[in-house]
Amino acid sequence: MAQSGPDFSMAEFLGAISDSVRPSPARPVVVRAAELERLPADQVHNPTTLSIAGRLPTVSFEIFRQTIPPGLSSDMQRHHHETVHYVISGTGHSEVEDETESWATGDFVYTPPWTWHRHYNDSAEQPVEFLTIENSRLLGLLGVGRRQSAGLATMAEARAEYGEEKP
Repeated sequence: MAQSGPDFSMAEFLGAISDSVRPSPARPVVVRAAELERLPADQVHNPTTLSIAGRLPTVSFEIFRQTIPPGLSSDMQRHHHETVHYVISGTGHSEVEDETESWATGDFVYTPPWTWHRHYNDSAEQPVEFLTIENSRLLGLLGVGRRQSAGLATMAEARAEYGEEKP
């Protein structure tokens, strides 16, 4: 059966679809907090702590636990993948291009693809804890994953250094 092209047949395509889906054998189903692996600080241009749930057998997305210390921020960055941060604890705000939005415990923060952005901890005493989910693995599999970091630069400095290049 041809999946596409001139020999494609809708009847054969529909006939090949199974009525049942087998459960995936991928394991482990649970990764404990103590099993998260911290990304080496010297290899990440981000002053936050990033720990990846790398033992989870995900194919198309990655999951991190991210901590922003009191009064600090993440780096100014942009990337091809989408990201959602769930705020486990803390308060802060995010710059996404020319928008600034505040957030607090229980909120979700969405970062669209290829937008300059940075996340700030507004507390001088308590860390911010994020559950960070991104589809970077999927884009990596497709060979189109890209990330740029401008470090602790401002939005204007990042734009000046990297330009307004489109993805």
